Amino acid sequence: MSDRLNGVVTFVHAVEAGSFALAADRMHLSRSAVGKTIARLEQRLGVRLFQRTTRRQSLTDAGHAYYERCVRALAELDAGAAMLDAGQREPSGRLRVSAPVLLGRQCVAPLLTPLLRSWPRLAIDLSFNDRPVDLVAEGFDLAIRIGPLTDTPNLAARRLGSQHMAICAAPCYLAERGTPASVAQMAGHAGIVYSHGGRDSVWRVRDGDGLVREVERDIRLRLDDLQAIVDATVAGAGLAWLPCWLVAPYVQRGELVLVMDAERVIGHDIHAIWPHSPYLPPRTRAAIDALVAGLPAQLGK
Repeated sequence: MSDRLNGVVTFVHAVEAGSFALAADRMHLSRSAVGKTIARLEQRLGVRLFQRTTRRQSLTDAGHAYYERCVRALAELDAGAAMLDAGQREPSGRLRVSAPVLLGRQCVAPLLTPLLRSWPRLAIDLSFNDRPVDLVAEGFDLAIRIGPLTDTPNLAARRLGSQHMAICAAPCYLAERGTPASVAQMAGHAGIVYSHGGRDSVWRVRDGDGLVREVERDIRLRLDDLQAIVDATVAGAGLAWLPCWLVAPYVQRGELVLVMDAERVIGHDIHAIWPHSPYLPPRTRAAIDALVAGLPAQLGK
């Protein structure tokens, strides 16, 4: 196998140098060694690759076709070597990450910032924004997305976990309006809704009969910030559809009550996405590995 590869490399050098003599000089071999290697390659393939005269050499039609294949094959080998080399290097350079605001602050940042202690040559730029960023146009290496991936034809993705959701309300609101036990009973209840980019969030619940239905709400308040929705819910403004990891401490303190928990409320998958490439830089790989290892536990809070 090594002799076959050596013959291919010598052949490519001979084509690109324009002569056996110049190829031999570049490869630190004798002209005779190059000639013999090409001859063995031609014998093995059963075709003539070069037309030779006393003054010049040129590729045959078969030689042209074989050269194009060899160049592509060697490029793949180089890419594979680069991938392995990248995997052996420590994470370094600047990593730009985009994440949703609250998930980024409370769950993503605590997992990525410890990487700075482990890898002194690594720098991280974290941007918190609920808007889906254009990774390539805006120069991000990595982004965290909640929900279905619908605009990622040139991106790679890795599932990180599920964002479990719950519908909750303040005790004072439920004491006044009653606690709904089904989708039908939620009709007419005041809803505090997350709204972004002109679109309201949809509440989907597995009803008592096992079917998934959308909840009709009397939308009394629209907000584009999850923490503001929590605050309004605690104040008794209505029902809210919120991540379990976010409302857990409020439920534990008795400030909120779970009207429907994650067993019935439909949540969303969370993914890491990045520009597709043959291999990942070590800094991006380190961040993805940290999120895969740690985010499910953070979401379980």
